[in-house]
Amino acid sequence: MSANSGPGYSKHPNHRVTTQPAGGRVRVIFDGEVVADTKAAIRLDEADYPAVYYVPRNDVKMKSLTRTTHGTHCPFKGDASYFTLQSPGRTAENAVWTYETPYDEVAVIRAYLAFYPDKVDSIAVTEN
Repeated sequence: MSANSGPGYSKHPNHRVTTQPAGGRVRVIFDGEVVADTKAAIRLDEADYPAVYYVPRNDVKMKSLTRTTHGTHCPFKGDASYFTLQSPGRTAENAVWTYETPYDEVAVIRAYLAFYPDKVDSIAVTEN
């Protein structure tokens, strides 16, 4: 076990968290506008939850995001920070999250951004 291993793994050894390249294009639409568009997303699969796509910050319209003070902790991924997503006609509080210092098992998502599907218009994943 590494020095920065998630404590959840030792307590729940059957819980699975895996990451892999998304293998296609990921586009996030909010208030009718593209706020993220990338071919470099990471797909994270955790237990029986739906897949989550993490997008590099370089491929996100960061001017649409405002950091909040909200935070959560996952024993498998680490501490998450949040952003509110804004457009001229709409605001979605804490709609985007990031793990800036994730546990070693998911280090590949460090500083990538994920979007809550129910707080955006759509998250579309298409093949390359």
